[in-house]
Amino acid sequence: MNKFLLILLFSTAILQAQVVLEPDSTGVVKSNDSLVVQQVVKRDTVPFKRYKAEGVSAVVGEYVILDSDIDKAYVEMQSQGMSIEDISRCQLMGKLMEDKLYAHQAKQDSLVVADSEINGMIDQQLQYMISELGSEEKVAAYYRKDNLAELRRDLFEANKSIKLAGLMQQKVIEKVEVTPEEVRTFFYSIPEEERPVFGAEIEVAQIVIDPEITLQAKEEVVAKLNAIRADIIDNGASFATKAVLYSKDPGSSSKGGLYTGVKRDSPWAKEFKDQAFSLLEGEISEPFETEFGYHILYVEKIRGQEVDVRHILMFPEVSQKSIDAAQSEIEDLKSKIDSGEITFAEAARQFSDDKETRNNGGQLINPVNFDTKFDLTKMDPALSAQVYNLKEGEVSKVFTDRDRTGKSSLKILTVTKKYQEHKADYAKDYERIKQLALREKQIKVINKWQNEKIKDTYISINQDYQDCDFAGNWLKK
Repeated sequence: MNKFLLILLFSTAILQAQVVLEPDSTGVVKSNDSLVVQQVVKRDTVPFKRYKAEGVSAVVGEYVILDSDIDKAYVEMQSQGMSIEDISRCQLMGKLMEDKLYAHQAKQDSLVVADSEINGMIDQQLQYMISELGSEEKVAAYYRKDNLAELRRDLFEANKSIKLAGLMQQKVIEKVEVTPEEVRTFFYSIPEEERPVFGAEIEVAQIVIDPEITLQAKEEVVAKLNAIRADIIDNGASFATKAVLYSKDPGSSSKGGLYTGVKRDSPWAKEFKDQAFSLLEGEISEPFETEFGYHILYVEKIRGQEVDVRHILMFPEVSQKSIDAAQSEIEDLKSKIDSGEITFAEAARQFSDDKETRNNGGQLINPVNFDTKFDLTKMDPALSAQVYNLKEGEVSKVFTDRDRTGKSSLKILTVTKKYQEHKADYAKDYERIKQLALREKQIKVINKWQNEKIKDTYISINQDYQDCDFAGNWLKK
């Protein structure tokens, strides 16, 4: 495998998942990311094989790796659709030791992960597992646990280890930068016949028209929330039950509206945080509005600078008259753009209801790299379906789009620029080449850091793995 392809394959996870990928001596890709369960296998997945008797395979700092940890790693790889045919126990052992080294060093450097953050992650994982397997009992049985509480304890330790490892990896690379000369050297060190081919990309702009919500509709939803609030306060009804029954927030309704570990600097709407930090424990807010809809909020627990809250989110009803008016408005805009009476960018600035894009002529920003370019093969399928066959400058048909809360908007899209698949060009693709050069440098820094920490950390490896050809000097030979 040539140098560039290795970098391309192994680099993305460093920045986005805080994982380092590297090949061992056989060319097999290894990952520092933990193999703790992140998703549940489908019902037709091959069941667990019987584990070996518990024994310690390795000790890294304060962390112990058991034989069963390696067995579980194999199962988790299968659950994620990965082939395990060419992955040896030695390779998995090396990967697990890397995980533990990062987590161990994170503690030495006093990096902290709040328990509330880990518990929130576990809640989501367990909800997904239960939805896949059908019940708490089936989830516990599948993972060979007596009950869900036992599984939760295992998940807590595993998730905390992952999070600590990620923080440590990020700390190692946070100050790594590349100079223009390093970018140039990186690019021209790749043989011309091995230089990457960048896939087709597009730039997309949008115009959004939201159906008008009448004052009457707003008053009705506030009245509903007030009635729910009164039933809870006056009659002792359960806030959590009300949230399950009435909240329109898909991220919390199944959990009784619960969000844990809300901080003042958390990425919540300002109005939401204002309520969360102005109420006493056990109090319920009056109805209030955010960009997402109307809420009432209950403060369940105050823990220093963090609060656990429950909320109920509801939306005003949109009348068919409002929908028809929005449809007529956006159809008229499309006709004027198609006839050349107004440009798409001008129409977006004047008429679009989307605050994030209208001042930029409707231009969409890729949330992955904050660039305006989208890889057609990696776009949101709903977006890709609307623009895939559009020519540059062509406007899509009007379509209805629904956000995660179920709110509907009418949209039109246009392709402002198309980039065909092409071999990397230093001038045209400088920013992308710069990212590849940066990732290569980060990998080198991480490998150097890892080898230094191996020397300074207590490591004991079972005799069964003494003949392994590890990528790092774990055997300290």
